[in-house]
Amino acid sequence: MDATWWRQFNDPVLTSLEERAAKANLSLRTAAIRLTESRAQQGISAADQFPLLRGNASYTRAKPSEKGVFSIMSSLLGGGGSAASTASGAGAGAAANGAGIGVIAAPAANIKPFNLWQYGFDAAWELDLWGRVRRELESADASVEASAEAHRDLLISVMAEVARDYIELRRIQRSLSIAQENLATAQESLALTEQRAASGVVNDLEVAEARTQLANIQAQVPQLEQQAAQVVNQLSLLLDEPPRALQAELTASRPVPPVPPRVPIGLPSELTRRRPDIRQAEAQLHAATADIGVAVADFYPRITLSGSVGMQALQFQNIGNWAARQYALGPSITLPIFEGGRLKATLELREAQQQEAAIAYHNTVLLAWHEVDNALTAYADEQRRNDALAQSVRSSRQTLELAQRRYRAGISNFLPVLDAQRTVLQVEQDYANSASTLAADLVALYKALGGGWEEAGTGEATRIQ
Repeated sequence: MDATWWRQFNDPVLTSLEERAAKANLSLRTAAIRLTESRAQQGISAADQFPLLRGNASYTRAKPSEKGVFSIMSSLLGGGGSAASTASGAGAGAAANGAGIGVIAAPAANIKPFNLWQYGFDAAWELDLWGRVRRELESADASVEASAEAHRDLLISVMAEVARDYIELRRIQRSLSIAQENLATAQESLALTEQRAASGVVNDLEVAEARTQLANIQAQVPQLEQQAAQVVNQLSLLLDEPPRALQAELTASRPVPPVPPRVPIGLPSELTRRRPDIRQAEAQLHAATADIGVAVADFYPRITLSGSVGMQALQFQNIGNWAARQYALGPSITLPIFEGGRLKATLELREAQQQEAAIAYHNTVLLAWHEVDNALTAYADEQRRNDALAQSVRSSRQTLELAQRRYRAGISNFLPVLDAQRTVLQVEQDYANSASTLAADLVALYKALGGGWEEAGTGEATRIQ
């Protein structure tokens, strides 16, 4: 696919504007950041496929509360509850009689502050038996694809807007040139009419008509200049430039970019599939479908393999001894039993979102088909109109020349000249507008087809009729 379709117009100024807009446009830069965010989210989802391994180390200085759980520990464990009884062997007797660990049943006041040193590693890995993690990653991949297509769709829109504004600027400049040319003709007609009036050949009515025609043409010039300045500012905004920044670059008048004589259109029914908005809608449908798989997997147990290994000691010099080692290994299973209907409601939500995405995809494809058909029709019809207006311009200019010759020869009054001038002005303006409309329709066709027509040499070059 031809990503640089604007080169078909063979206008170096337009090419420069398009390339600069692709780099500087603020909306495109924002979309690029969103794509980066989506890829980062994909990386987060992908991390769940692998085991989690964390290192830890800690030092704790602790002393139990004298009024806390240790204050009743001796009575709970059958130790006698006093230092005296412990010293007289009551605690030892309790231990000897099978009372358990009564030997530690001392009052909390007798427990001194202690240090606890430890370090080790923790590991955990969820066995993705039901595909929850895989479906989450699938959804994240589709979201990245959707973001990439959204960026490309915006790029095509910005490129088309730059081309349309540039074509509009050249149309306005051409209209201004036509107005200035007709202004010179009207000034010549007024001077001639005043001379003839001074000689008594014509009356003051014809002089007034000539002045009115001149004033009408003069009134068009400021309006066209204002429109040109506004379009230049629109282009400046698209290129992230301040107002009037492109004034010097675009002030010189250039013709409306001519359309190429032949346009490779291929098969529109196949080319609509290349549109980024269609691919974006398809990726969003893919992500919504994957989210259903995640919601279904939540109904099943989660099995996790976890373990920890490390060293623990009350004295720092013992932290490296093999006897200070500790470990814990084993699987764990989590089974949803009752969650108040949350899982079922989540599944219904995901299914509804998938149906919504499917409808959006269908609507996007249908709209694209209509846009392509409308763009093809508009471009073909404007071609025929442009050809007819070209013939009309030639005929109107011949009529004006004939009317002026008859007026100078005194065969007719000024009214035919005035009518011929108005006709030439209107027809030339229509022809200039048609040329810009034809170029703008071609831009719309490029945009409707996703930015270009040919990919890998496929497609047939034909002139749209």
